[in-house]
Amino acid sequence: MLFSTTLLALTTAISASPLIQTAASDDTPLPVILWHGLGDNFAADGIASVVSLIEETNPGTFVYPIRLADDASGDRSASFLGNTTEQIAKACADIAAHPILSTAPALDAVGFSQGGLFLRAYVERCNSPPVRSLVTFGSPHNGIADFAPCGPTDWLCKGAMALLRTNTWSSFVQSRLVPAQYYRDVDPETGRPSDSYLESSNLLADINNERALKNKQYAKNIAKMENFVLYEFANDTTVLPKESEWFAEVNVTSAEVTPLKKRALYKEDWIGLRALDEKGGLVFKTAPGQHMQLTDEVLVEAFKTYFGPEKSNKMVLYKGPNKSSQEVHANLEL
Repeated sequence: MLFSTTLLALTTAISASPLIQTAASDDTPLPVILWHGLGDNFAADGIASVVSLIEETNPGTFVYPIRLADDASGDRSASFLGNTTEQIAKACADIAAHPILSTAPALDAVGFSQGGLFLRAYVERCNSPPVRSLVTFGSPHNGIADFAPCGPTDWLCKGAMALLRTNTWSSFVQSRLVPAQYYRDVDPETGRPSDSYLESSNLLADINNERALKNKQYAKNIAKMENFVLYEFANDTTVLPKESEWFAEVNVTSAEVTPLKKRALYKEDWIGLRALDEKGGLVFKTAPGQHMQLTDEVLVEAFKTYFGPEKSNKMVLYKGPNKSSQEVHANLEL
């Protein structure tokens, strides 16, 4: 899951890097909303580095890091403790009331780890303004089957973990512990989601439309996007299983992987992924390394390809970062 500490050595000296060239366009880029991961906060150095990277990649971009509290400490606590339904509703309300975001024709969105899952929930449940491109890095779209260990001195994480272990499916835990709300267990014999999960999950079972009664609006909203880009980290040991980042199903007993396109979620188009895929908007990508070990090359390619003006004829000529780029170490959390 997402109980680790500082992760990322992020290369941000993009001023020395040859970027993708685009066709002539003076349009203002669409605003970007950003949702950080577990244990991070909207004011962290790592988030500031990403904001700067987006602004430099597409000059003129307004970037809004989503926050669930006015101060960094409170926002970090909210990444562990809180009701995700209420948190997502707050984000929806804040975006709808924002003087810049609310007047935009559309938004682009980038989510890191659990933040990507919550941004998908924004698209499904609110989507006002609508999201054009959603890019997620290491996000557990099919949930987690186990919890990664906390850092040795991360007492907030340890306290949350102790609470989680008491009774994952109790209403108390499901309304208070954030990672428990995207935990997903299955019957080891049938491979089907457990009854406890389907009955009690406060977030994931709903936004994946796994219950008998489907919310058709969720599928419509996902299918309306132009791009949904899923980055899976090749050596991820934080999101368990890492294949969840591509909506795949993993049998925890046999380790057999069922890819998205062989699942009912896709075949019956529960949340609009098949419709989006059929128009070329569902993109699977792999990032090297462990969870959230991101370089400016990976980020700039994503931001330049999928973000920018509402209507721009982009020519993808990305050549990678200049070898003389200086590394800047940032603290991007899960």
